[in-house]
Amino acid sequence: MSDTTCHMSISLDGFVAGPDQSRDDPLGKRGVEVHGWHIGDPRATEADKVATDWLMRPRGAYVMGRNMFGPVRGEWDEDWRGWWGAEPPYHAPVFVLTHHAHEPIEMEGGTTFHFVTDGFDTAYARALETAGEKGVDIAGGASAVRQALNAGVIDELTLDIAPTLLGSGERMFDGVASFDFEPVEVLHSPLSTHIRYRRSTAG
Repeated sequence: MSDTTCHMSISLDGFVAGPDQSRDDPLGKRGVEVHGWHIGDPRATEADKVATDWLMRPRGAYVMGRNMFGPVRGEWDEDWRGWWGAEPPYHAPVFVLTHHAHEPIEMEGGTTFHFVTDGFDTAYARALETAGEKGVDIAGGASAVRQALNAGVIDELTLDIAPTLLGSGERMFDGVASFDFEPVEVLHSPLSTHIRYRRSTAG
């Protein structure tokens, strides 16, 4: 079976999104500052390009939280189809964690959003079954990654640590009981330190 991966950009103080996420600020106030390394900042270097290739490598299925899918909260009261336009970058099934049922949404390019109402374990099991040898990626946001870390399912975790302090927002490691990973590769640029971790085999 292929690895389960997760790749997240994060501030020095541990936030993967800023406060006050909204339709106008999907990453929260100043949240975009942790993503400059892959969204067109002219200071990006070859290291950032390599990390972008890590981020964009194709996977067989994805798991994401509802807050990452969009700004709609509670019941589905509008036809929201994601932030990414008609052809999202996943090109594979995406299992979205939610408390409110929704029919699957099929997009161009092979992405279909499936909405899972009975928890992370079910969403992950469905993703594993669908992905086969192509592997699963935990796509975010913070809550989905916390659940994956606590479930012990991530084999490879990449953190892009931006040299910025957000002060508040969505913190990824709150409530995570342990960090059983060791660094296997580190790249850096003025915009980010990219650390690729593998699950430790010690013990």
